[in-house]
Amino acid sequence: MAEFGTAIKEGGPATQPSDSTSSSKQTALAGLLVRRYRWGLSAGGFIVFGFSLATVFVAFFLESYPFLAVTSPVPSDSLVVEGWMNEYAMKQAATEYARGRYSHLFTTGGPTIGIGGYINDYYTSASVGAELLQKTGIPREAIQMVPSHVNGRERTYSSAIALRDWFREHNMPVYSINILTEGAHARRTRLLYQKAVGRNVTVGIIAVSNPDYNPKQWWRYSDGVREVISESIAYIYAKFFFYPSASLSDKEPAQASPASR
Repeated sequence: MAEFGTAIKEGGPATQPSDSTSSSKQTALAGLLVRRYRWGLSAGGFIVFGFSLATVFVAFFLESYPFLAVTSPVPSDSLVVEGWMNEYAMKQAATEYARGRYSHLFTTGGPTIGIGGYINDYYTSASVGAELLQKTGIPREAIQMVPSHVNGRERTYSSAIALRDWFREHNMPVYSINILTEGAHARRTRLLYQKAVGRNVTVGIIAVSNPDYNPKQWWRYSDGVREVISESIAYIYAKFFFYPSASLSDKEPAQASPASR
């Protein structure tokens, strides 16, 4: 009897229930204490999990910059240059303008940093970009400034809206545009411009690499780390969480007429 009682105490139904549901949780002290059973990683599981995590990190380091700094131009006679870019990017823009046989060249951008808001069109990135393009040899009359009056938040989208409204106000039918911008900013720029101009206008993108660091090893440079991480976060936000404010999106987007196709 003693042996039988010991067997019940140590391995009987009271402490080792055969039913998986009842064995997943036990209580004591009138329910004040609870004992739960859980699954955990084995040694092999830790190896598989660690290998998977390492694969994700390697993929991020190798593929994040090419993903963000996408270059995918489309056939178009309109080249849009973001005016906030540095001089080296403007030189690339001039080369693209000459090579692409564009009929229209636009510079975009809002109030320049440090002036406290919109003053006039000549204190905007669109104006600064136009001046830099002139230094490369492009005639002033070939450059059309399209400044945005919005400072701070939603700058890229505000620039895209200003361009869209310029097309509309000047009755310019648009079927496609190419946008030239810097590095990892490219994919987000294309996304926001596409949101602004609508589905009837095809948006191409051209990314100019920053000469201050090797884009294939961006993680070895502070500029590269800052650009890739910040643009990764900004792209995720623009892709999944950005909803244009009513003040910016209250007008109909420019439509492509059949004659322009």
